[in-house]
Amino acid sequence: MAEEETSKKNKAKNTDQRDNRNNNNNKVVEVKARGKQEQAEAKNKRKRKDFFPFGNYRNYYGYRIGNDLEEDPRLRVLKKEWFQDKDCLDIGCNSGIFTIQIAKKLHCSSILGIDIDSSRIEDAHWHLRKSVRMDNSKKKSAKTSELEVAKRENDSDPNSALLIEEILENSSDCCPSRKRDLFDIVSFQQENFVKSQLPPGKHYDTILCLSVTKWIQLNWGDDGLIALFTKIWTLLRPGGILVLEPQPWKSYENNHRVSETTAMNYRNIKHRPVDFQEILLDKIGFRTVEDLTWGLSGSTAGFNRPIFAFCK
Repeated sequence: MAEEETSKKNKAKNTDQRDNRNNNNNKVVEVKARGKQEQAEAKNKRKRKDFFPFGNYRNYYGYRIGNDLEEDPRLRVLKKEWFQDKDCLDIGCNSGIFTIQIAKKLHCSSILGIDIDSSRIEDAHWHLRKSVRMDNSKKKSAKTSELEVAKRENDSDPNSALLIEEILENSSDCCPSRKRDLFDIVSFQQENFVKSQLPPGKHYDTILCLSVTKWIQLNWGDDGLIALFTKIWTLLRPGGILVLEPQPWKSYENNHRVSETTAMNYRNIKHRPVDFQEILLDKIGFRTVEDLTWGLSGSTAGFNRPIFAFCK
């Protein structure tokens, strides 16, 4: 009788232990399943968040220029006379890095960068502030070095006091074009160029439209492309320059599924990039075109695109 009772207790104990193990295993499975679900939700959230139907990528210049280059290779094919002391417009400026490089190297009188994405314009203003701070720091350092050299020569040169005064005068009374900082030259604003009204009386000497035409066509079709070209021609002064970098058709094929709108417009596109020269010269009214592509080198893989300069 006692043995039978002990056997029942042992069976009950074993059953409880199995139940506990099963419960623990179920909890582990539930935790793993919940973890996978959370990971999937986070991934989908990132996908929804990283949605760039207008090509308004974050860190675009990071992978366009790469880490090995200090400046955009396209700067080498831009002629200084198109920009120096000229009023310029950069359509689709993204984070403004190339816009700022043009202003600094080619000495524009003014350059306005516009982009459809307000977040990219915020990035552009940040890069502009950073560039001005760095420039001011370099100027201050150079001025300090000159003064230190002049002071060291003070004991041996009786004219060193005059030299110090000259350095101070030159640092604050240089030529007007060098006296202006980037805040006076570069500006940015959020704008949908295709849909916006032309500002009355506003004209430019040079307009850049770099790697933009694909996104115009995918979002607004051929009508959007013609509107883009027509507005550019209207905004340019006589003799003005359009610098155009069209994406190849293969790039359209790779990106047309980014939204329902782009997929639909892609199917209806009639004006392919190979047709742009004919459209700009024969229909829009530009007089001449110059192929600048031959001077390009050092571009990151995937960004070896043609560049043309059209003269109004």
